[in-house]
Amino acid sequence: MNDEVMDKYLESGRIAARILQRGRDEIKVGASYLGAVEMIEEMVKAEGAGLAFPLNVSINEDAAHDTASSEDGRVFSQGDMVKLDLGVHIDGYIADTATTVDLGEHLLLVEASRSGLEKAISLVRPGVTIGELGTAIHYEIESRGFRPVANLTGHGLDRFMIHTPPNIPNVRVQGGPVLDEGMVFAIEPFATTGSGRVNEKFRTEIYQQQALHPVRLPSARHMLEEIRPRKGMPFSRRWLSGTKRDLALQALLRAQVIRAYPVLSDVPGSLVSQAEHTLIVTADGCIVTTA
Repeated sequence: MNDEVMDKYLESGRIAARILQRGRDEIKVGASYLGAVEMIEEMVKAEGAGLAFPLNVSINEDAAHDTASSEDGRVFSQGDMVKLDLGVHIDGYIADTATTVDLGEHLLLVEASRSGLEKAISLVRPGVTIGELGTAIHYEIESRGFRPVANLTGHGLDRFMIHTPPNIPNVRVQGGPVLDEGMVFAIEPFATTGSGRVNEKFRTEIYQQQALHPVRLPSARHMLEEIRPRKGMPFSRRWLSGTKRDLALQALLRAQVIRAYPVLSDVPGSLVSQAEHTLIVTADGCIVTTA
């Protein structure tokens, strides 16, 4: 972690924090889902930064991995619980941050994930285990009458990589990896009124290149050229051009060149809140880059 790398992490964090706050204002009853997503993503580009992944906007029981399709006709409704999960990068150095916009009256559920995040951050310093962070998150959420989502975690960050070790649990565990100075990771509590576990839905709009194999289909080869500048970071179907994009996506999936990220959802009718910050561990604590 030299000064140049630190500066890029800090700059991506400042941009992400600023845009996430501005983006909250786009989430209103009756507002277009697609319009809000595209407007917030354009804010990132206007700052001269890049998107580390498509803006995730997940509603109610949907916890993660939803984003707009190019033909999306959804609008936000009274009572919706809307999670905004934003990834910004400067030269591949990523800031990952999230907030929940409550269009109903679910203040305690929003507080549960936020308090879990704040408590975990207060514990971060060299020598602390990830189990201690997970235990703190679990307590803050459970004490408010909700469940943490057990099979979603925080995660390490590296250049052009949004998920690296260690995973930061949202539930009570013993021990685990020990934090060390210079580590970069995101803490990401989810609180739910549902089962405490998410499952994949049929809907998929986000993909990621995971390998490079020869493909015969011309539209698939064209798509590979189109996603090459992503350097392995996730992309949205909405970002792709061409009349045969779905055919090309299926060809790349079959060849295991890309992987899909289906929407992750708790049980129907439940509500999920989310809060997230990116941190750098220092000698005596941490820097929250997205604060």
